[in-house]
Amino acid sequence: MNKIANKQVICEVLMEKAKEDKDVVVLCSDSRGSSSLTPYADTYPEQFVEVGIAEQSLVSISAGLARCGKKPYAASPACFLSTRSMEQAKVDCAYSHMNVKLIGVSGGISYGALGMTHHSATDIADMASIPGMRVYLPSDRFQTRKLMEALYEDTDPAYVRVGRNAVEDVYTEDNCPFEMDKATVLGEGTDVAIIACGEMVKPAVDAMEMLKKEGISAGVLDMYCVKPLDTAAVIKAAEKAKAVIVIEEHTRIGGLGSMVAQVLAENCPRKMRSLGLPDAPVIAGKSQEVFDYYHLNADGIVAAAHELLK
Repeated sequence: MNKIANKQVICEVLMEKAKEDKDVVVLCSDSRGSSSLTPYADTYPEQFVEVGIAEQSLVSISAGLARCGKKPYAASPACFLSTRSMEQAKVDCAYSHMNVKLIGVSGGISYGALGMTHHSATDIADMASIPGMRVYLPSDRFQTRKLMEALYEDTDPAYVRVGRNAVEDVYTEDNCPFEMDKATVLGEGTDVAIIACGEMVKPAVDAMEMLKKEGISAGVLDMYCVKPLDTAAVIKAAEKAKAVIVIEEHTRIGGLGSMVAQVLAENCPRKMRSLGLPDAPVIAGKSQEVFDYYHLNADGIVAAAHELLK
């Protein structure tokens, strides 16, 4: 079982870049520990800014540094970064076209037992609604590295959401296909197309294998690029299948499921099921307990496939 969290990989990549590029600056809102960025802060104190518990200032200062030619990465718990500083993300970063990378850590229901105040169940909808803001949810440590290396090479604002704990690998170090803003095809199916992002990709792959054992042809799209959505990949997968299932660690309102539904309605109508969190306070508990309660697991995907294919 992998023990390296995606946020640790982010720290590793930033440390590699900071060693060669003095313009790389990391900012935190009293969150270097929870963001796994303490090694960075200790190694590159001249390229690190601690703003304290002030997410709005975190984003605005980052935008100011970007305007001065720096390459800022602003890290904070996703539940606070995506809500408290939404105006700053909209105006200072996106509208102003600043090279700011917002890193939302412990996203979704990662904080589990801390409850709704610490869940970020609406951050995809929040950030994706901002014109000019890209949204990414990498599925494992290998894809996280590929994404962070690609984001370093561009100058557009982006929001990256990762979880709190280590997750099972989807890819391997030697086999992690990646193309910026293009979904990764993990399987093709003629019965059901499963579209997932972030930590829900591994359950989607497990469900695909379970369905295949039952004689049901299933495919999986790793839609790490929630915005810009790879609409061509969605249409191609849907055209081959009889039904589409979307699963995400996010409310069913305004997230990946809503985006896919719009694409299907306009281009390739199909029976569809959107699996996500309810429009209600999410229960408190360990991540897997919450996932299982809301059927955000392989069994839940398989059950949805059976219903759609009746």
